Amino acid sequence: MRAIGVTEYGGPDALHEIDVPAEDLGPLDVRLRVSKAAVNPTDTIGRSGARAEGRTHAEGPGDVPGMDVSGVVDQVGPRVTGLAEGDRVMGIVVPSGPHGGYREDLVVPAASVVTVPDSISDAEAATVPMNGLTALLALDALGLTEGQVVAVTGAAGAFGGYAVELAKARGLVVVADAKQGEEELVRGFGADVVVPRGDGVAAAIRAEYPDGVDGLLDGSVQDAAVLDAVTEDGVVATVRGYRGDGRPGVRVVPVLVRDVAERQEWLTELRDLVVAGRLTPRVADVLPAADAADAHARLEAGGVRGRLVLDFAR
Repeated sequence: MRAIGVTEYGGPDALHEIDVPAEDLGPLDVRLRVSKAAVNPTDTIGRSGARAEGRTHAEGPGDVPGMDVSGVVDQVGPRVTGLAEGDRVMGIVVPSGPHGGYREDLVVPAASVVTVPDSISDAEAATVPMNGLTALLALDALGLTEGQVVAVTGAAGAFGGYAVELAKARGLVVVADAKQGEEELVRGFGADVVVPRGDGVAAAIRAEYPDGVDGLLDGSVQDAAVLDAVTEDGVVATVRGYRGDGRPGVRVVPVLVRDVAERQEWLTELRDLVVAGRLTPRVADVLPAADAADAHARLEAGGVRGRLVLDFAR
């Protein structure tokens, strides 16, 4: 089976086409013929070997990145209900070794995919699952109620933009950051207040909300630098494992999307919000799968708004 992965960890050029074995289909699994796979920062971290525990080379046929896919159901396990061969779907992948989203044939739990209508393109569908689920998990961790105030950093990014829209769908007041020239983009997601992005974001938020906000989603991974933005009993959700600096009062909750990779009802909610026009898929560009190295280089260079998407159908 054709895949794009690494046999030796390194920079973007470490990505190349590799041959991986077909995966066994379990009773509650589906086999997908992958059409599109989104490129996320977590993919570049895995490709670099940052999670490889000191190893320089991948084991077996290689490591295949990718957590977001769209495509067509090719086969269903005998205990799967609600999905059938030929269904167009989007889904999330928890990568491990040769099992990742950058491959043309993929087996995942049926609970990790949902059908998508024709109104959502394959490229759009591939940008939704991982970042959307992460934003839902982060909002769930905050535990805020309608009318409370949440701050979102990195609001112009894929995760941040989804977080703003999903927070608004829950009736929250949203203060979000944006660099110069991107204020209207962030306001377009529904942010009620926009503050300058950067090292001073906590002070900028406090200037708008002197007592601090009720919760914060740290999409820009500023960690300790954003803690002052929340109230003394506020909550901060982080996406790269940061657990706080020990200060009393503020609760810091790291979120891991793999914990909700089989929350099919959340995937259904995300799809329905896209259909209703309340969640905006953000495709920066679509590239042939063979150009994955170029996609990684562009993402790491910064400034990409939305998601680069790899096309396995050509």
